[in-house]
Amino acid sequence: MKKIQVPTKEQVDAKAQQIFGQLEQNLGMVPNLYATIGYSSNVLEGFLGFSQAVAQSSFTKKEGEAIKLAVSETNQCQYCTAAHTALAKMNGFSEQDTIDIRKGTIADERLNVLVNTAHEITKSRGRISDETKERFFEQGFDEKALVDLVALVNLTGFTNFLHNATQIPVDFPAVPAINHQAA
Repeated sequence: MKKIQVPTKEQVDAKAQQIFGQLEQNLGMVPNLYATIGYSSNVLEGFLGFSQAVAQSSFTKKEGEAIKLAVSETNQCQYCTAAHTALAKMNGFSEQDTIDIRKGTIADERLNVLVNTAHEITKSRGRISDETKERFFEQGFDEKALVDLVALVNLTGFTNFLHNATQIPVDFPAVPAINHQAA
């Protein structure tokens, strides 16, 4: 069976090499998953553009990380769960908060509704219940926020699916599995 390797800068085309240089400048590194996306420079360019567009959404950086962490947990992506746990902590969440987000039991009601709506969108392929929509709108979110949420779920799903398909090495601190039955 062919094992997918994380490409080096020399193993990708000129366009991806240029993007790798920008990532190194902005992040100090090229995360393994971004490097793997670099096998297709057009997809890497589009992914980063879509990421920037979605970053200007209805949500704060903190809310965005909570959404990405919840979706990554739902999709059982070890890489993205580890990455977004680290990024969530950098955005002010505690270790316990990150576990609670992954379980869908965070104490903050607005955030809990947000992550559970993201979870339901992910699990149901967008077919969320009327009750979920009602709770979402009751928290002050509007139609724009719903569109932004679906976009963020899909952006995160792309990286989740890519890692799940490739199983490239995780270059973020590992996070323990959690027991969802106890939630």
